[in-house]
Amino acid sequence: MGNGDSKLNFRKAVIQLTTKTQPVEATDDAFWDQFWVDTATSVQDVFALVPAAEIRAVREESPSNLATLCYKAVEKLVQGAESGCHSEKEKQIVLNCSRLLTRILPYIFEDPDWRGFFWSTVPGAGRGGGDEDDENARPLAESLLLAVADLLFCPEFTVQSHRKNVDTAEDIHAIDSCEYIWEAGVGFAHSPPPSFSHDLNRTELLKLLLTCFSEVMYLPPSSDSSNTNPWVQFFCSTENRHALPLFTSLLNIICAYDPVGYGIPYNHLLFSDYREPLVEQAAQVLIVTLDYDTSTSSSPTVDGTTTGTVMDDADPPGPDNLFVNYLSRIHREEDFQFILKGMARLLSNPLLQTYLPNSTKKIQFHQELLVLFWKLCDFNKKFLFFVLKSSDVLDILVPILYFLNDARADQSRVGLTHIGVFILLLLSGERNFGVRLNKPYSVRVPMDIPVFTGTHADLLIIVFHKIITSGHQRLQPLFDCLLTIIVNVSPYLKSLSMVAANKLLHLLEAFSTTWFLFSTVQNHHLVFFLLEVFNNIIQYQFDGNSNLVYAIIRKRNVFHQLANLPTDLQSIQKALQRKKKAPEPISRTNSQDGVSMEGSRPAAPAEPGTLKASLVATPGIDKLTEKSQVSEDGTMCSLEPESSQSPVEGSPPGIVSDTESWSGESLHPKRDRRRLSSASSIGQWNPTPEWVVSWKSKLPLQTIMRLLQVLVPQVEKICIDKGLTDESEILKFLQHGTLVGLLPVPHPILIRKYQANSSTAMWFRTYMWGVIYLRNVDPPIWYETDVKLFEIQRV
Repeated sequence: MGNGDSKLNFRKAVIQLTTKTQPVEATDDAFWDQFWVDTATSVQDVFALVPAAEIRAVREESPSNLATLCYKAVEKLVQGAESGCHSEKEKQIVLNCSRLLTRILPYIFEDPDWRGFFWSTVPGAGRGGGDEDDENARPLAESLLLAVADLLFCPEFTVQSHRKNVDTAEDIHAIDSCEYIWEAGVGFAHSPPPSFSHDLNRTELLKLLLTCFSEVMYLPPSSDSSNTNPWVQFFCSTENRHALPLFTSLLNIICAYDPVGYGIPYNHLLFSDYREPLVEQAAQVLIVTLDYDTSTSSSPTVDGTTTGTVMDDADPPGPDNLFVNYLSRIHREEDFQFILKGMARLLSNPLLQTYLPNSTKKIQFHQELLVLFWKLCDFNKKFLFFVLKSSDVLDILVPILYFLNDARADQSRVGLTHIGVFILLLLSGERNFGVRLNKPYSVRVPMDIPVFTGTHADLLIIVFHKIITSGHQRLQPLFDCLLTIIVNVSPYLKSLSMVAANKLLHLLEAFSTTWFLFSTVQNHHLVFFLLEVFNNIIQYQFDGNSNLVYAIIRKRNVFHQLANLPTDLQSIQKALQRKKKAPEPISRTNSQDGVSMEGSRPAAPAEPGTLKASLVATPGIDKLTEKSQVSEDGTMCSLEPESSQSPVEGSPPGIVSDTESWSGESLHPKRDRRRLSSASSIGQWNPTPEWVVSWKSKLPLQTIMRLLQVLVPQVEKICIDKGLTDESEILKFLQHGTLVGLLPVPHPILIRKYQANSSTAMWFRTYMWGVIYLRNVDPPIWYETDVKLFEIQRV
């Protein structure tokens, strides 16, 4: 039978189903088999031939027929898993049922009345009508998940057979699936020969699995962490005998993937890469199984003694989600190396594109990879320490900075910017990250930033400056986070370039204008962060930082203005009046942006019409982090939060929308947006003289004022004596200068370390599912269904 006939017959069956008003018996095989026995329809065909309106019509008008269709399709998958799918016909039936369920499930999930359906047992159906064994009947969801797990390790269907004798089939129940892991890597040394058909079949089954897990998309966001996803919970429990080999297969297939086309440039133009769709689906399934809120449970991180096994056997046993459990217990150096190398290779892939256009296949799943990297660092502290142990961490940093810079003007990529910043915040809580940043930056990835010669720290500061001064206004809630990262690494930065030093002073200048300081209740925090950066560098890294000291001397009026900030009501009102007329404050005018790097393209805004998923608000920096103090020997101890909130910490609660956390008014006063400034929730907020005095008195200016007091007269004297306008002489003088004994006693170093909390867990959940929704367009699994976890908006 031709493919055309096959499609026609399938469509006839669908029409019969939608037009039947009477229930069709589950035993009427002649009717039900039309959907899967004689058809050969691709997943795209199934989506085209089963329109959304018809699924909803059956759901409303003949619910028992929809229930039977689901039940029969699951039954066929269970039979396939039982028999081991030896014949081509059985394989085709399994794929057809898998595609049909992928099509129908979202419409079951979108209707609250149907949500319990898969968790109920079907009385007597297909069991010869007898109900004596209903006691131990499994819910449909469990049967479906176990069948999919079995099918993912089915010889000659999704894995290579190990049998020498072709005639006798392997008994699917007797095989140890740990011997059939899909790819070499963590805990498995053997790389099976690639098989096009196995990869395709795995991809189809993973698509179905992902669809099963997507029920959470149809529930509104809630920070209640008891809302575990029942599908994921069951699949990642001890009930699934394939949990370990499947976890390992997913992780290895991602980390071993080389999109270059086996190392030969342009090879992907000759061979179609059937592995990429599998890797992409594997990454999506893996991050969904790892959706786990660590803030409410005992942390899954295990620091036990190293044993000879792949997974660390130390107590405590860790979470009952086995995937999270396994991830947290990987501990062998060679496994960490394999994971880190794979991640760095894939994250750098879009950057390679810019060197030799089209030389490698450009992957699109970097957002999923960033979520996976985040989970690895968050759940497995040993992995985090391994990443920071060598300069390999820079192979992750550079791609993240590239994505941040590239996405900065694009509102459809606000989520990508957030995850990149969260990862850097997590890394910046560890001393080693600051130390690693001193490595010179020589890779020349074309980026739309000024050309500079310096270190990775310079790169980070220059990109952050770009995001703040020319990013989309939706990124404003991240300013605190960006500056916190710079504060965290500042005590370890040996030598900033002149370009980066000027950028930091430009930010201080922009953030310390009176109208900006007075326009919202927490803008002054940004000034506190920047002063903390300067103090850390002056006190702990004065010797190599003559560029920064010179920049501070040149911009000394900014510090004097801050010290003399007016606090009387008239000045406050005048500043706010000026604001109404003022142009956008943070402009590039005085930031001396040099020429951008060769070969770079400017960051582009989103194309009109681009779809994006809304995000929940991110918690304020005081919720995201906890303060630790670094003692003399370099160890950190957590500081108890003070009962009275200091002005830098205290932030008003406010209602939040989209990605705006409690950040106040926009930095762009001209663009009048429906912005929830912190004022709107607590009545009109107005700056008062008392309020200004309350934080002005705490500005940490002593160290800088002392530095200016000592060095400015000396620098002026050199200029007068030598008639100098030449910077190099002054820099030479500053390089050899010393302030030993002249500065106040060094303050203790404060690090703000990321801490898990249920708001960030919720943010990751909505972000991750938004990405998965938008990336699955062929077929469009969830398009046009009534999702509740986020809104889909057009730019």
